[in-house]
Amino acid sequence: MTQAPVTDAPPRNPVVFTRAGVWRGARMALPLWIGLLPFGLVVGVISAGKGLSLLETLLMSGIVYAGAAQLLALEMWADPAPVLAVILAAGVVNIRMAPMGAALAPWLDKLRGWRLWGSLATLVDHSFALTMADQRAGGRDAGVLLGLGLSLWVAWMAASAAGHLLGGAVQLPAGHPLYFGGIAAFSGLLVPLWRGPARDLAPWALAGAVALASQHLGIPSPLPLLAGALSGAALAAWRETR
Repeated sequence: MTQAPVTDAPPRNPVVFTRAGVWRGARMALPLWIGLLPFGLVVGVISAGKGLSLLETLLMSGIVYAGAAQLLALEMWADPAPVLAVILAAGVVNIRMAPMGAALAPWLDKLRGWRLWGSLATLVDHSFALTMADQRAGGRDAGVLLGLGLSLWVAWMAASAAGHLLGGAVQLPAGHPLYFGGIAAFSGLLVPLWRGPARDLAPWALAGAVALASQHLGIPSPLPLLAGALSGAALAAWRETR
């Protein structure tokens, strides 16, 4: 009688998607509301200052659901609106979602239909980070990702609406210091990415210098942003391969 082959590899738990996982993800996101609300308020206030209605603001926040891309689009907003330039700039800002999706492939590959598309549509930096932590801790319930995304989406919509109402009630003049919130928010996104001057100072300085030089030469948006990002990324990649 032949015996079944013995293997030392532990059995892998299958990936599941449960309602309990969705609710657990929603509860995990609640502490993140504190940091998300000021960002959403800034988007709402700037939207009101740019002349968007409350409905238009909510549609943008609900469909785009990307604070950095929304702030960039609002900073570039003009009459007539530079639609192609805004699309290109938003694409550059959101290209980081591609490696996030690849990192989440062990869960996403097992999902189909609304579970997959709902998880992707509500994916943001915060939900990605917490989901990866759950994965590394041995979690196998992909509902956590959707729960995180939906909970943060609710907070984002509420904050955007509150910011718009605040901006419309106060009637902030052009050039008010609060409008600096968009630039401050972009700068704040750099903080968790900073790995120290030895690794990041040169690429970041090059990216900023190229972007500013391109802007000074009168190159239309978003080409200065693209030039700065590509030059900084190229230098960082070259340094990593040395």
